[in-house]
Amino acid sequence: MVTPNQAILTTMAAIVLAILALSTLCSIEAQKDGFSVELIHRDSSKSPFYNPLETTSDRVTNALRRSFNRVHRFKTNSVPTTAAESDLTADSGEYLMKISLGTPRFDIVAIADTGSDLSWTQCKPCSQCFKQDAPFFDPSKSSTYRKISCSASQCIDLERTSCSTDHSCQYAVSYGDSSFSDGDLAADTLTLASTTGRPVAFPKTVIGCGTFNGGTFDEKTSGIIGLGGGQVSLISQLRTSVAGKFSYCLLPISQAGNSSKINFGSNAIVSGPGVVSTPLVKKSPDTFYFLTLETITVGTKRIKFTGSSLGSEEGNIIIDSGTTLTLLPSDFYSEVESAMTSQISAKRIEGPEGLSLCYNAKDEFKIPDVTVHFTNADVKLKPLNTFIRVSDTAICFTFNPLDDVAIYGNLSQMDFLIGYDTQKQTVSFKPTDCSKN
Repeated sequence: MVTPNQAILTTMAAIVLAILALSTLCSIEAQKDGFSVELIHRDSSKSPFYNPLETTSDRVTNALRRSFNRVHRFKTNSVPTTAAESDLTADSGEYLMKISLGTPRFDIVAIADTGSDLSWTQCKPCSQCFKQDAPFFDPSKSSTYRKISCSASQCIDLERTSCSTDHSCQYAVSYGDSSFSDGDLAADTLTLASTTGRPVAFPKTVIGCGTFNGGTFDEKTSGIIGLGGGQVSLISQLRTSVAGKFSYCLLPISQAGNSSKINFGSNAIVSGPGVVSTPLVKKSPDTFYFLTLETITVGTKRIKFTGSSLGSEEGNIIIDSGTTLTLLPSDFYSEVESAMTSQISAKRIEGPEGLSLCYNAKDEFKIPDVTVHFTNADVKLKPLNTFIRVSDTAICFTFNPLDDVAIYGNLSQMDFLIGYDTQKQTVSFKPTDCSKN
């Protein structure tokens, strides 16, 4: 005989299951129809890094400093062939994402990084962890958390893993500034808070649950969200659900107080007038997104790109949302700078350390048109992409010399809708007012 209490419990269980089923259905629909997530600039008022006392010039200077620190990871003498993440500079990204892990959902703010693969956060119990303002993720509280075994393909395919005494997989990532994260490779439900509907849940997403972490990580974040091209990256894991597509539209730095968006699935399709597309080139390490730069036109001067340490032909430049400046090999940069200075009738001034070409911000001068010619894609930049005010007195060129590697940075990408199709292996550019996107 069923007691009244048992009947109530049975009814409540049925209601819970119905709610979960509805939630799962909504997730499936969101994946089918596409969805978008806030991409928060670290200087936005929505960011834990936000400092209301900083001026725009302070924020630009800090972004440039992070950009110079970050580029060391891309240099050929420091990019490893077997461990694509080992020379990342910790805490160097410009954008953040809010995600949730586990069941029930546990909110996390982490650096969104197109130059990393494994997504990880600090976890309890932690034998050594860096100071973090937010609570640590406790996997014992998640009903969907599972450790990955040493024999699983996710463990075998990931570099620098080891096997613990209970035969679970242990990951290890180390960074160029001696920061590191070690812990359990696990799978859990990862939920993204869509700006276009209900949260979208992705069960059994591979993550790193860091229990031994240290270095220069900032206490205001909880880890890294890997948006690179490697097999364990979030992008690769969501590939089936989002048809291998993601895109973003980065607001100009003057509007960094607002949020940009990163789009997935059908929301990430870049189409319409003005779209140009160039092939993604598969190279090692597969973490990075390689394009082919052919020439750059400055005003009336067209300059052929002779290549970088990444190669002279296909895949000779990396597109990276976490690097602020566009960085070019020194010899080629000199030609670009010479073409620029010959067409600007203003006096050069000494700018902040590390920036090569600056002018007095109070002088009026016309900025020459700059077009970046990738294979099959001519991307015409706006003045906001090529010059930036770094102080009350200085406006500086957003291209800069680097010893060997070429990187297409985020200042050149602002106010463009940029779509990555990892199935068709293309990157598309569309001039866009990102404040209205």
